Amino acid sequence: MRISKLVPSARIGGRWLCQLEDGTLLRLTENEVAAFGLCDRLELTEERLAELRTAAQAALVREKAAALLSVRPLSRKELVDKLTARPRGRDKAPLADRESAEAAADRLEELGYLDDRAYACTVAEHYAAKGCGPARIREELCRRGVPRAFWDQALEALAPPEDAIDAFLRKKLRGADLTDPKSYQRAANALARRGFRWEDIKDGLRRYGGAMEEED
Repeated sequence: MRISKLVPSARIGGRWLCQLEDGTLLRLTENEVAAFGLCDRLELTEERLAELRTAAQAALVREKAAALLSVRPLSRKELVDKLTARPRGRDKAPLADRESAEAAADRLEELGYLDDRAYACTVAEHYAAKGCGPARIREELCRRGVPRAFWDQALEALAPPEDAIDAFLRKKLRGADLTDPKSYQRAANALARRGFRWEDIKDGLRRYGGAMEEED
């Protein structure tokens, strides 16, 4: 197969359009142009053309992966799932198969753009700031596909759960009728929904009650 035209793309910086003699258009990066020594009228064997197509597709997947990570941090699993997801138009194939998506993730990990350990800490800090407890944070890390090996380290970097419990109780019970056990029960249930252990909640209620007695 012969290349009939090879021109830089005016719309996308660093990309080239390669037109084959049968009218097929290949979108390439400068890396493929240089690596394959491409130029107008160059004759490509079927094997060399297949290699070029594979390289061009891999570059496209890496480019998409980098674009996704530039929007917001992702776990490796989230990134691979997005790259292999079927488009809304069911007649279209996914951008990447599992193998090419994993290869793109490998490359971005090498460059430091994809880091599940750092991502686990980011997620944990975000949900802790929203008042969530360890169990709720673990659920979120699991949902996002963060490996379990990074969960404990992310949680250990947070403030002790009792600090969050004490802050919640001070806010929740301010102005409440403290002679009504239901006030405490509602606060305890709210903390449980946020992912705090019952043992820690009970300790927090005891601390709160003690603080109120000292103020009296």
